[in-house]
Amino acid sequence: MTKRGFLKGKLLIAMPSIQGDDFAKSVVFLCEHSEDGAMGLVINKPAPRMVFADLVEKLKLDDTSAEIMQLPVMFGGPVKQFQGFVLHSTDYAMEESLVISKDFALTGTVDILKAIADGKGPSAKLLALGYAGWSPGQLESEIMRNGWLHCDADAELVFGVPRASVHEAALARLGVSSAMLSSEAGRA
Repeated sequence: MTKRGFLKGKLLIAMPSIQGDDFAKSVVFLCEHSEDGAMGLVINKPAPRMVFADLVEKLKLDDTSAEIMQLPVMFGGPVKQFQGFVLHSTDYAMEESLVISKDFALTGTVDILKAIADGKGPSAKLLALGYAGWSPGQLESEIMRNGWLHCDADAELVFGVPRASVHEAALARLGVSSAMLSSEAGRA
């Protein structure tokens, strides 16, 4: 774990022991992690049949470029699946934005969606519906039971890698591949 044992701003990488549609082979960006618990966004699982154009239509935002309209919307996690979040670069911030690190911020307001639709939003962004949450000590317990690996997050891995390749790319940052992983925790 990092300083004081917390992983805010890091990536969680699901191990084979994590099963189920929500988290199997998932990569979660941790927006918050403290003694009070953890909150993050799954960054590699698209929300079924959802793109930014759908949000523009539902929220009655102004039309924008075709490229922006095709931005995928991620399944951020199973908690509050109709609440939207934008994980983004820090070149754009609002008063309501949570600055996570020098490279990442999180905003959960309609105003950022309007800015994106108008071409005035952050240069790098990932849209998500819902989030993943852990109660105090729960994430640490899952890590100890061989549920998650973790690595540093960087803009290329979070925003640049194709979503279907993020899990393998995150593992590669640790020098491993999914073929090397086991769902069993070892004992020395």
